[in-house]
This record gives sequence, structure tokens and C-alpha cells, in this order.
Amino acid sequence: MAQLGWIAGPIVMVLFSFITYYTSTLLAACYRDPITGKRNYTYSDAVRSNLGALQVKFCGSVQNVALFGISIGFNIAAAISMAAIQRCNCNHKSGGKNPCHINNNPYMIAFGVSEILLSQIPNFDKLTWLSIVAAVMSFTYSGIGLALGIAKVAENGKIKGNITGITVGVTPIQKMWRTFQALGNIAFAYSYSIILIEIQDTIKSPPSEYKTMKKATLLSLTLTSIFYILCGCMGYAAFGDLSPGNLLSDKGFHNPYWLINIANAAIVIHVVGAYQVFVQPIFALVEKTAAKVFPDSQFITKDIKIPIPGFGVYNLNLFRLVWRTFYVFITTLISMLLPFFNDVVGFLGALVYWPLTVYFPVEMYIAQKKVPKWSRKWIFLQVISLSVLVIALAAAAGSVTGVVQNLKIYKPFKTSS
Repeated sequence: MAQLGWIAGPIVMVLFSFITYYTSTLLAACYRDPITGKRNYTYSDAVRSNLGALQVKFCGSVQNVALFGISIGFNIAAAISMAAIQRCNCNHKSGGKNPCHINNNPYMIAFGVSEILLSQIPNFDKLTWLSIVAAVMSFTYSGIGLALGIAKVAENGKIKGNITGITVGVTPIQKMWRTFQALGNIAFAYSYSIILIEIQDTIKSPPSEYKTMKKATLLSLTLTSIFYILCGCMGYAAFGDLSPGNLLSDKGFHNPYWLINIANAAIVIHVVGAYQVFVQPIFALVEKTAAKVFPDSQFITKDIKIPIPGFGVYNLNLFRLVWRTFYVFITTLISMLLPFFNDVVGFLGALVYWPLTVYFPVEMYIAQKKVPKWSRKWIFLQVISLSVLVIALAAAAGSVTGVVQNLKIYKPFKTSS
């Protein structure tokens, strides 16, 4: 909002929500083969069924890179929130006199250690209570942020911000790059199509999975868009051009400190579980491939049974232990080297949104419905795809520029905020 301003900000968010809803309905329509009625259990299965093997490789590559990037983003987000709790407590004790500079690296390491342990729990991502906890935590920190924004506006006695966004203290070029990065951040917020088919596969019929998914998508996007717009607008109204990337961090709200700590703790709890959910496809891909290539390797296939009093027997797989630990180590290390949350999220949004939310759903729909080339429908779909591609490229450029600028002043493993 701070980069886009009062007019473009809400319009862009609404536009992204409409595009996401429309292309999600196209994707949901590709869940079953129109001739055989066969289910496509995953996003890749849907691409393979409608577009062929070559497109599946492209789709799989994008998905895996996106999931890898998202796991890095989760680490950065958790560290920022954990550091914010310590900083908030420090500011409260010192009465705001202590600058309370905090190094995020210890928190990134702590997050990595916790994920290494959780990654060894069988089917952790399928625990029934995990999604409930995630939903509660999400509404907790979003609700607190929104309430604090409203209170801050009331305290200020006026609505801050302007029509075009930040204009003071930035050059036209900087304004352009930051605007592009903001588009990437919004795109990331709407990039849930990566798991839409997998969600649709859990729906029972009748009625048809498509009808149910269409209604669920409309409801979820309506609610999330309202929340996004309210939180974005109230944050901008409260802080204006000084709006931070994270309203619950040190440059955002400061009091009541205990409520801000609750919100940041909710973010950490949400992200800890979300990390495991998003990395499971990568874990499964590598482990299944390794077992297929080396079926006789005991290091890869053998489970060591370890009795745990009160919990039964734990099956320890050495390859799973080494591989998953290595993966978490690498994502933690990259998070420490590039701890620029807004830039990373902007780049991920640019990377994921166009191919997975727009390009593949459009191309699969055209192939499945046999939409004639150069017909009005075909032109309309291609215009949407091309327009979003241009936005994605601009967002990627803006985010990369942000990373480059931050690297000029950032000292890995040393810089504190």
C-alpha cells in the first residue's frame, strides 16, 4: 500500500483477487478428464493429462523451486517475529531508551533446528489438528494487526498516506522498482493455486468436485481479500509513507507490547507448521527417486526400529535423516545470507503467480475445452496470461533490484536490526 497509494493499492489487490478466482475456476475444471472422468490427484497430474510430458517438467521445476523459496521465506518470517518479541520486551523494559539492536541469525538457527526435528516425525503434515492451529494463528495475528491499525488511526486523529504512495525521499527510479516489488508481494499473497488440485482431491462428491471447489474458492478469496485490503489500508492509514514491511516488527506498533508479542508468537507457530506442509512434496520426490534408483541400498530403504516408551516404535531411516537435515540446513543458511523478507517474497510471487496461477490453468482449459485459436475466448485468455507475465517480470526485476541494493550495506552473519 505504501508504494502504490490509496488508489492503485486497493485496485491492484481487487484485480489480483478477480484474476485468481477466474483462473482458479479454470484450474478446478481440469481436475477430471472430460472424456474418461479420471481424477488428476496433483497439479502435475492435471498438467500431464492436458498438456503432455514436456509441460510437466516445466511445471515440476517451477513448483519445486517455488517450494524451496517458500521454505526460505518461512525461515526469515519466523526469525523476524521471534526477534520482534525480544525487541518489544527490550523496548518495554528500557522505556524506549535502548535501541535494542537484535541479530536475527540465532533465531534462524533455532527455527532450522526445530524444523530438522519436526521433519523426522512421520506424516507430521497430515496431522488433523495442524490445519486448525494454522487457521487460528492466521486469524489471531491478522486480527490483532487490523485492530492495532484501527486504534492507531483513532489515536492519530487522521488518515495518513496519499494517492500515489511514497514520493518523498525516493528517486523516480527507486519508486518504480519498489512499486514493482509491491506487485510481487501482492502476487505472492494470492499464490495458492500451487495446492488447489491437491485440496480439490479431498472433496467428496456429489455434488461435483468442481462445483464445490468453485464455491469454496469464491468464499475463501472473498474473505482473504477483505482481510488483505483492510489490513493493508489500516496499516497505511496508521503510518502513511513510513509504513514498515511488517506492521508487527520494530518499525510498526509498539504497544501494548504483550498483544504484539502474542501476534508475533502466532506468526511463529503458524510458520513452523506451514514449513513442514510445504516441504513435504520435495522430501517425497527425492526419497522416492532415491529408492527407485538405488532399490538395494540399505542406507536408503532400511528402517531402524527404535522403541519409544509410551509412543510405540519409531522407524528411523538414515537417508531420510541425512537428506532432510541437509535440506533444512541449506534453506537456513540461505535465509541467513539473504534475510530480506519483502524482496524474497516479492521475487517468489513473481516466480510462482504467472506460471501456476495463470499460464497452466489457461493452457489446460484451452486444451481441454478445445477453444479455437484466435476466437474471442482464446484472445481473452491469452491477453490475461500475457498481461500477468509482464507484471511478473516487472515484479521479479524490482525484487532482484531490492536484494542487490540491500546487499550493498548488509554484512552476512553480522548485521543487526
